[in-house]
Amino acid sequence: MRFVHTADWQIGMQAAQAGARAEEVRQARFAAAARVVELANERGADFLVLAGDTFEDGAVDPLLVRRVVDLLSRASCPVFVLPGNHDPLGPGSVFRHAAWREAAPKVRVFETPAPVEAAGAVLLPCPTEARTSMEDPTARIPARHGDARIRIGVAHGSLRDHGFEVKPDDFPITSGAPMRADVDYLALGHWHSTLVEPGPDRARLAYPGTPEPTGFGEKDSGHALVVTIDGPGRPARVEGVDTAELTWTARDETIARDEDVAALRAAIDAIPNPGRTLLRLRIRGVASPAAAEALDAVEEVAAARFLLARVERDEVLPQPRDAASWTAAVPDGVARTVVERLLALAADDQEPRRRRVAARALAHLVATARRMSS
Repeated sequence: MRFVHTADWQIGMQAAQAGARAEEVRQARFAAAARVVELANERGADFLVLAGDTFEDGAVDPLLVRRVVDLLSRASCPVFVLPGNHDPLGPGSVFRHAAWREAAPKVRVFETPAPVEAAGAVLLPCPTEARTSMEDPTARIPARHGDARIRIGVAHGSLRDHGFEVKPDDFPITSGAPMRADVDYLALGHWHSTLVEPGPDRARLAYPGTPEPTGFGEKDSGHALVVTIDGPGRPARVEGVDTAELTWTARDETIARDEDVAALRAAIDAIPNPGRTLLRLRIRGVASPAAAEALDAVEEVAAARFLLARVERDEVLPQPRDAASWTAAVPDGVARTVVERLLALAADDQEPRRRRVAARALAHLVATARRMSS
């Protein structure tokens, strides 16, 4: 038996981190979702299971609901959708839309924890009915009672005792849940990073992660899982498949010399497919006037080349030993007096915010003076 396990599509998310590129980010989520359906068709999956958070919330545009149902209907296999904490069941739920009834029975929403047969296996869903809960959703999985079929649990929540900080009301899933529930595979959603336990290719439980990254800082997102189980009691073989349309790249860099800026520029130039990449670059350290000017070029190139470039350099301060270079970069008179004042403010450890503002103003003033002189 083979199926595709996906989760956390987050359709309808605002994508605030993407700023003016938010609409492109939202459309990329649909492109990734389409890849998941195509994957199920290409691999001849017996079914496709979506383990929660198909939508960002219950207030998404009804047209988005219709669009998602139409997309799922393109699968050549049955599709099962679990309500998550972002799109729980209840009054006004996105799953009350008429499109779901029209797509049934090919596309089925898990509205109750009743077992569902699929491809000779039994699916054991744990649908969510609220945004938060203190209860382990997998506690609803019934005992085997001699059932010899492959058992697959489907739930949405956070694993306990896994090295991550989990809020008490974030649908905590107890350690050893697959053994306690006596399932051959526990298909989870909620975490946006791919996690296969106990190993990369065989598992008793897994998170596929979101098929399209939702922001900077996510680790190992952008996948769906192809799961193969040969029979009851046999470990699942799990294959992660890339599905992401866009890449979110975050870099933290420290500079101390002019050569460090040159190395940073080379690293930025080497990033592949910049037109489909959102870049967040945080730079800290100290800079000479030449290094500050080179950083301006890095910022300009990034803005022109990448789908989105967010360069944060408020933590770049003037190099103390280069004070003479900063003052020499502007004409004598008022401009030099301003530079001297900004240098003093940028060296004031007692006022961190003023220090950062002064450093950035200094860099702008000197860069402007250099451009005018040339």
